[in-house]
Amino acid sequence: MNEMAPQSAMEALTVHITELRRRIMWCFGAMLLGTGICYYFKEPIYGFLVQPLADAMADSGGTQRLIYTGLTEAFFTYLSVSFFAGCFLTFPIILMQIWMFVAPGLYKNERQVFLPYLVATPILFFLGGALVYYMVIPMAWHFFLSFQSSGAETALPIQLEASVQQYLSLIMMLIFAFGLSFQLPVLLTLMARAGIVSADALRSFRKYAIVAIFTVAAVITPPDVISQLSLAIPICGLYELSIFLVRRIEKARDAKPA
Repeated sequence: MNEMAPQSAMEALTVHITELRRRIMWCFGAMLLGTGICYYFKEPIYGFLVQPLADAMADSGGTQRLIYTGLTEAFFTYLSVSFFAGCFLTFPIILMQIWMFVAPGLYKNERQVFLPYLVATPILFFLGGALVYYMVIPMAWHFFLSFQSSGAETALPIQLEASVQQYLSLIMMLIFAFGLSFQLPVLLTLMARAGIVSADALRSFRKYAIVAIFTVAAVITPPDVISQLSLAIPICGLYELSIFLVRRIEKARDAKPA
């Protein structure tokens, strides 16, 4: 009997590893397929990402173009943009694979608890990306382009000659950073269900959290007050929402034994 138990445990571990490998292969396959599809539509995706800069350049009257200084820069930039858009496109598929791997090991009530987080994660991520694209970036680009000058104002004109790689890397980093920051309620409520944090602890930590939020916002956004406030204020609101949700979780947990 003692020899059978380790053998059964080893067989179960092998099954889990095989299943995990299969789910990872599905995720990589979906990402590669999504990248290929997005590369076929690379020009419209590129146009969508540079539209805020094109609008800001049109308003400022400056140079309306992006440049690349290396022979392979434009090609690899299109690849990175296609991969970035492919990850967005296949994000629901990746979450589905995570759910299919985790769900068989959960009880019915645990599935009911875990499933809303899988739904909320992409919604909050897309909300963060939409906020930075439609609100923060247009304001930030107008701020940066305001430093251009003509020869009449300075000894030599100052004109933007933006690199396509640097611009697209910046905008993709901002979208990813905002989307990731909007996962705060998911993270804190999961920690509350695990018993790591409580509503009272979050309330007492509020002033330190606000300082930390504004510090992070100052680091990952362009160096202007509008962009920093555009990220910090929604994150502070999400922190307050997290306190409310954690409090509800605690009330439900306290009422369950009764």
